[in-house]
Amino acid sequence: MTSNEIRSYQDLKVWQEGMNLAEACYEITMTFPKEELYGMTSQIRRASASIPANIAEGYGREYRSEYIQFLRIAQGSLKELETHLLLSSRGKIALTDTQSASVILKQCELVGRLLRALIRALQKKGSKE
Repeated sequence: MTSNEIRSYQDLKVWQEGMNLAEACYEITMTFPKEELYGMTSQIRRASASIPANIAEGYGREYRSEYIQFLRIAQGSLKELETHLLLSSRGKIALTDTQSASVILKQCELVGRLLRALIRALQKKGSKE
C-alpha cells in the first residue's frame, strides 16, 4: 500500500482531522458547568461527532452524488459547531474563554478546507466520467 492509497474512510485526512476536532470538542466541554450537560455541552459534542460520522457514512455510499451530499451535511455540522463555539465564548455566556475557542475554531477552518477540497475533487472526477 502506498502512502496515498485510500482503503477506508479512516485513511482520509479529512476524517482524521474531523476526529481530532471532535476529540478537542469533548475535551473543552468537560470544563463547562454541569448544568450545561443537556444544553451547550450536548450541542457541541453532537455537532462535532456528526462531522467525521457523515464523512464515513458518505464514503460507504454507493454513488458519488450521495457521498458528496454527506460531505455537505458534514459542512453544515461544521458551521453549526462553529456557531456553538462562538456563542460559548461570548461575553455573558462565557462557558469557555475566547483563546480556547479560537484554537478549536482554527481546527474547524482546516476541516472546512479539507471538506471543500474533497467535494471539488469528487465533482471534478464525476464530470470526466
